Amino acid sequence: MYDSGKVMAGLVIFGCLVTSPIWYNALTGKSGYIPKPKIVTDKKQCIEPKEYIRTRHKDLLKDWRESVVRKGIRTYTGSDKKRYTMSLTRTCMNCHSNKLDEFCLQCHNYMGVTNNCWDCHAYPKGT
Repeated sequence: MYDSGKVMAGLVIFGCLVTSPIWYNALTGKSGYIPKPKIVTDKKQCIEPKEYIRTRHKDLLKDWRESVVRKGIRTYTGSDKKRYTMSLTRTCMNCHSNKLDEFCLQCHNYMGVTNNCWDCHAYPKGT
């Protein structure tokens, strides 16, 4: 190959460009950041265990939407056998009222995800 030097230089430049976000985060100290949402409540437990809520709350809220809107079922029985009203604003937001800055959006922005909860629901008062 006559242009092997150019090809290798191009591959090195390409590799640097592709991995530049990783290097930037490592050099600025942002690679170890983990959001720590603040929970403002006196309750000790959520409707499900913390691990379940952290990974599957979107599925839970979708199931609630289907149950309430399409099936008319408005009561949820948690894994602790307690019954809860299926409502984002009246159940979830009772404990997680600091939606904008300190709870939901902190993790959602970190993960780069959007939600459509507030397309139908009104923001709770005070947020």
